[in-house]
Amino acid sequence: MDIFKRISEHRAENERLAWSGTFKQYIEKVRQQPELAMTAHARVYRMIASNGVTEDNGHVTYSFFENDIFGLDRTLEKLVEEYFHSAARRLDVRKRILLLMGPVSGGKSTIVTLLKRGLERFSRTEEGAVYAIKGCPMHEEPLHLIPQELRADVERDLGVKIEGSLCPSCQMRLKTEYGGQIEEVMVERVMLSEETRTGIGTFSPSDPKSQDIADLTGSIDFSTITEFGSESDPRAYRFDGELNKANRGIMEFQEMLKCDEKFLWNLLSLTQEGNFKAGRFALISADELIVAHTNESEYKSFIANKKNEALQSRMIVMPVPYNLKVSREEKIYHKLIGQSDMSHIHIAPHSLRAAAIFSVLTRLKETKKQGMDLVKKMRMYDGEAIEGYKEADLKEMQNEFLEEGMTGIDPRYVINRISSALIRHDVSCINALDVLRAIKDGLDQHPSITKEERERYLNFISTARKEYDELAKKEIQKAFVYSFEESAKTLFENYLDNIEAYCNWGKLKDPLTGETMDPDERLMRSIEEQIGISENAKKAFREEILIRMSTYSRKGRKFDYHTHERLREAIEKKLFTDLKDIVKITTSTKTPDETQLKRINEVTARLIDHNGYCPVCANELLKYVGSLLNR
Repeated sequence: MDIFKRISEHRAENERLAWSGTFKQYIEKVRQQPELAMTAHARVYRMIASNGVTEDNGHVTYSFFENDIFGLDRTLEKLVEEYFHSAARRLDVRKRILLLMGPVSGGKSTIVTLLKRGLERFSRTEEGAVYAIKGCPMHEEPLHLIPQELRADVERDLGVKIEGSLCPSCQMRLKTEYGGQIEEVMVERVMLSEETRTGIGTFSPSDPKSQDIADLTGSIDFSTITEFGSESDPRAYRFDGELNKANRGIMEFQEMLKCDEKFLWNLLSLTQEGNFKAGRFALISADELIVAHTNESEYKSFIANKKNEALQSRMIVMPVPYNLKVSREEKIYHKLIGQSDMSHIHIAPHSLRAAAIFSVLTRLKETKKQGMDLVKKMRMYDGEAIEGYKEADLKEMQNEFLEEGMTGIDPRYVINRISSALIRHDVSCINALDVLRAIKDGLDQHPSITKEERERYLNFISTARKEYDELAKKEIQKAFVYSFEESAKTLFENYLDNIEAYCNWGKLKDPLTGETMDPDERLMRSIEEQIGISENAKKAFREEILIRMSTYSRKGRKFDYHTHERLREAIEKKLFTDLKDIVKITTSTKTPDETQLKRINEVTARLIDHNGYCPVCANELLKYVGSLLNR
C-alpha cells in the first residue's frame, strides 16, 4: 500500500466534500433536500438506521452496533426505539438527558464512543451532511437567520421546522459584516469531529473547587475586553465551552452525577427549552443530544437527594446491564484481545468460552422455575433448546428479575486475568485450564469480593471447568469419529433403515441370511438416548427424521450423515461410546504401538487442520481427555 497515495486520496476527498456558498444558495439546497435541516436527535437516529436494521421474531437488531457491542440487543433496541426514534420525531423525549446507567465495564462508554465516531462518519455522507453559518463558533443552523415573523411561511414553503435563534456572535456579524443582508451571509459544509470540537463535545468532572463553569458555557476574552469595552459584547467573549461546541451533534457528560450541582443547573434550561445562559447575553440556543453515563450506586445516591428532583424529571434513564449470553461474551474477549499486541500467543479453542461461562454464571439470578438450574438457564439464554422448556419459559425468565445483569464479574476483570496468563514467560499457547486458573488466582486480589461471593465464584469456576470437560471430550470424540467416519456413516444408514421400518410398520431384511426381522429397537434407543430423547419422545423424533428425508427426496437432494445436526451428534456420541476403550487406551498410553501412534497422529492432525488447535494445545488436549476418561 502506498501511504502517500492514500493521504493524497484522503485530501482530495476532503476537498470534494467542502462546500461554501451564500444563504440564498443554501435555501435552494434545503428546498431540494429538506432533511438537511434535521435536528441533532434525528441525525443520530438516521445515522444508526442507515447502517441497516433487521427484524427477527419481533426483535429489531441494528447493524451499527453489531461489531462492537455484544449481547445487549434488547437494551440497544429499547435505546434506539424508545429514545432516539421518538426524539427524532420531535416527541417530548428529545427534551430529556439520556442517562446510561449500569455496572462498570458494561459497555456504556463504548456505546457513546460509537455514537460519536458514527456521527463523524455520517457527516461525511450526502445523507448526513451538516451546513453551518461560516465563522460561527457554534456551527449554527443557517435557517436561524430567518426572522421569527417570517418563519411560519418559510416552514410551509420548505417543508421544514425552524427552532432556535442566532447566537450573539452571529447576531453581531449579521449587522456589522453583512449590513443585515441575510441572503448574503456565507454558509459552509462542516464535518462533525471530536478532535476539532465541531458538533461533538465531552465534559469530564474534576475537582469542583478548581473546575470552572466556563468549561461548559465559554468565558470572557480578557485580551479583547479593553478593545471592545464591554463584557456583553460578543467579540469579547469566547463561545468555546463544551455546550457551545457540541451544538448540532452530541454532548457527552462523563460520570455526570459526580459533577458539582452548579454544572448541572445549565442542563435544566438546555433540555427543556433548547437554550442555556452564558455571560451577559440572552439565552443561547443549542440543538444537541446530551448523553451521560454513571454507575448504579451514584444514581441511587442522586435520586435519594430531593434537591435533584427537577433534573431527575428531565432524564431518560436507560439501564445497561452486563451481557448474559456466553457466545456474545466470548466475542467481547476476542475483540479486547484482538486490540492487544499478544496475537503471537495462541489461545486454544474453548478457552475464552470457559471464561465466558464463569462470567455469565456470576451475573445470573436463580429462577423459581421448577427444574431449571443456572446452567440450563445460561444455555437457554444463549439460544440452546432445553428439553421440557419453551420460548415462553425463556421470556418469563428474562422478565423475572429487572436487575439481572446489573451485578457479577465484569469483562475487564476477566480480560485482566487472561492477560496475566498470556504474559507468562516462555508460553506459546494457553488453554482453558490456564485461563480458569488465572481467574481463580485473581479472586484473592479482587478488593470488592466478600468471602461468601468468593465461595460462590469458586463454585462457578468448577462449573465452568465441568462444562469445558464436556467440550474437550466432544472435540476428541469428533476427531476420533472422523478417523472412523465410514463406521459412522454405516451406523447412520442402519438407523435410517430401522426408523423407516418402524414408522411404516414394516420389517427389515437381514443382508446375510435374507430373513425378515423387526426393527432393532435396542439399536435405535442406544442412539437416541445419546442426545436425551426420552421414551415418550422417540416416536416424534423418528417421524421428524422421516419427514425430513421425504422432503429432501422430493427436492432431489441427498439426506446424508451431515444433514441433520442432532442426529449426527447422536451417531457420533454412540460411536464414541463404543470406541471409548480404544480412545482411553490410545490417549493415555505412554508407549503407543504403531496402530495407536497412527491414530494419535490422525487425531492431532484433525484438531490442528480443522479445529483451530496448535501442536502444543492439541497434544495437551489428548492427554487431558485421556486423564478424564481414566477417572
